Amino acid sequence: MLKRSVTIAGHRTSLSLEPVFWDALVAAASTEGKSLNQLVGEIDEARTTNLSSAIRVWLYERARSGR
Repeated sequence: MLKRSVTIAGHRTSLSLEPVFWDALVAAASTEGKSLNQLVGEIDEARTTNLSSAIRVWLYERARSGR
């Protein structure tokens, strides 16, 4: 697990994700033309579970849809 800090809506928060998920999240942000903080903020707004889990699910759904 890697723990990193991101800023969401002006507030710093820490996330713990496995390296493969960090790599996928950084790649997704780049592909979508967004900053990592912006993408995490969007995932945060739509989540119904903890943020790390929401990111994993978002990445899974994104991969499943072929994006």
